[in-house]
Amino acid sequence: MANSEHELRILQEIERNPETTQATLATQLGVAVGSINWYVKRLINKGYIKVTHLQRRKLHYFLTPSGLALKVKLTRSYMDVSLRTYRELRQSARETLTQIHRSGYTAICIDGDDEATEILRLTCLEQDMRVEKKSTQLPIIRADGNTFVTEMPNGKDK
Repeated sequence: MANSEHELRILQEIERNPETTQATLATQLGVAVGSINWYVKRLINKGYIKVTHLQRRKLHYFLTPSGLALKVKLTRSYMDVSLRTYRELRQSARETLTQIHRSGYTAICIDGDDEATEILRLTCLEQDMRVEKKSTQLPIIRADGNTFVTEMPNGKDK
């Protein structure tokens, strides 16, 4: 996860729950508490977050106007990247299925279970390509970044 994604998720959580703890943020982001501490201090020093002490060890965070603006900017950037990735995967899925269809196949096997292969499954529905569980007689497709790799039944990759 990139720094901007961590910052966005921290800003979102602080806006949602101003009394969240760094331990909770660390668990939600899957990083060490020390990393969260570094991010939060950085966001405070840049003026995106303000913090007040409620009790001895209890903190209350809130987003400043510039913090809200940063959250909007990071959200927009995240959406742009996500939509671009989706479009690239859809185009790659269409091209891959067109090649397989031209090779005479009307069914495939999909290796993997992630967002990219889910996009491939939806594209199969759109292009009337059946998805089988396992078969040595059908092409096997797996995601590789923003594209797909095909293993043809005769052992040749495409």
